[in-house]
Amino acid sequence: MLLVTLVEVSGAVAATRSRSRKTELLAELFRAAGPEDVPLAIAYLSGRVPQGRIGVGWSTLREAPAPAAAPALSLHDVDAALDRLAAVAGKGAQAERRRLAGALLGAATEAEQRFLVGLLTGEVRQGALDAMAAEGLAAAAGVPAAEVRRAVMLRGALVPVARALLAEGREALAEFRLTVGRPVRPMLAGTAASVAEALTALGACAVEEKLDGIRVQVHREGERVSVWTRTLEDITERLPEVVEVARALPVARCVLDGEVIAYDEAGRPRSFQEIAGRTGSRTDVAKARALVPVVPVFFDVLLVGERELLDAPFAERHRGLAALVAEENRVRRYVAEGPDALAGAEDFLAGTLRRGHEGVVVKDLGSSYSAGRRGAAWRKVKPVHTLDLVVLAAEWGHGRRTGKLSNLHLGARGADGEWIMLGKTFKGLTDAMLAEQTEKLLELAVSDDGRTVRVRPGLVVEVAFDGVQRSSRYPAGLTLRFARVVRYRPDKSPEEADTVAAVREAGAARLE
Repeated sequence: MLLVTLVEVSGAVAATRSRSRKTELLAELFRAAGPEDVPLAIAYLSGRVPQGRIGVGWSTLREAPAPAAAPALSLHDVDAALDRLAAVAGKGAQAERRRLAGALLGAATEAEQRFLVGLLTGEVRQGALDAMAAEGLAAAAGVPAAEVRRAVMLRGALVPVARALLAEGREALAEFRLTVGRPVRPMLAGTAASVAEALTALGACAVEEKLDGIRVQVHREGERVSVWTRTLEDITERLPEVVEVARALPVARCVLDGEVIAYDEAGRPRSFQEIAGRTGSRTDVAKARALVPVVPVFFDVLLVGERELLDAPFAERHRGLAALVAEENRVRRYVAEGPDALAGAEDFLAGTLRRGHEGVVVKDLGSSYSAGRRGAAWRKVKPVHTLDLVVLAAEWGHGRRTGKLSNLHLGARGADGEWIMLGKTFKGLTDAMLAEQTEKLLELAVSDDGRTVRVRPGLVVEVAFDGVQRSSRYPAGLTLRFARVVRYRPDKSPEEADTVAAVREAGAARLE
């Protein structure tokens, strides 16, 4: 398949808001691609390269050669070029990467160049993620989307399912089963504005603490235990405490879903950043364990012995979990049923927040385990934190955002009156907001190096965030987790925006 075909589909997917039209476009692409091209098509549309990090950034791509007059690159040509880039190492590596990247871009048309630059810099965001690609794959093969999603969940990856389905047909999906030792994609929660909204939507449900830790999936087969992250990374060797808990369970074969958290000396949950640092540590695990001992807290079970529980109601799965896992390693919960359900659920949320956790997850007691997507059966409820921050700079966008100032550099005033950067975000911005902020920021611009436009502090934005964490990257020593723009605040001057001290106060519980 030629790259130009993929680029055209990517543009068409980005241009439509219709989910059904996106599915049609992807289905047409997959029918034309066939089993050998589909893995690359899926990866590129989702903004990934199979080679992973290849050491190519803006400094390498800044001076692109003149584009080719006509399209000739195939997906496999691009893949081969990226293999060569990924293999570069040693003295003169940067110059060699620049040469190879130039050769690839020189063989691409102008539209293909824009797509490749976006792909290599992580700016492909047209909405064709794996969930949407699975819908398109199902339509291309003429099978129910639910069957494809289930196979992807059980295999842990879309590409092997796509290859098998297009080569062998619907029967191939039956080969993908829950297998101990091979992780499945975790079930994810949607959102609700309040506990009342979640209970209205779900009826009888369980309200569980939402822990700010690292999601883990634990598999046990005899004495063999494997621990996987939400992204299906094997971290077994880094978490001996989890292995010990799993081996102590009164069953030789199981698959559990939960979180790894840590507590401080006062019994309060430690920050997400500390836990992430612990689970990310690959060296001197014993020392890391002594500094930040972690505890697994489970909230679901997918298999016990020879019995698979994916399709069992959540209430039944929890009974199996309670029979298997000790209370100290199970998530705290409240079952909301009857006339006092709302009052009890709201009291439970208040208690959860007092204990230092970030909110609750409300779960339909009758729901099956639907992995790999944000379904309606689980709803997370968290207090929304917002701050008014000032835009200090913005980066030119790519792909759908070409010609628009997109990624905002957010800042607040420090104790000495200087503006201090706290992080970046491009999330929450609609097309109308992009156009508005581009016009406004260009009026405030003081410099433009072709990538970043630095501006006078003048645009105040209300930013929602999930937490404040320490950061050595930014001068204030902190940054916001999952920051997204809620709205502009033309009613506020930069002097009225929140200060670094206010930001620090907002995250005081997590920064102590």
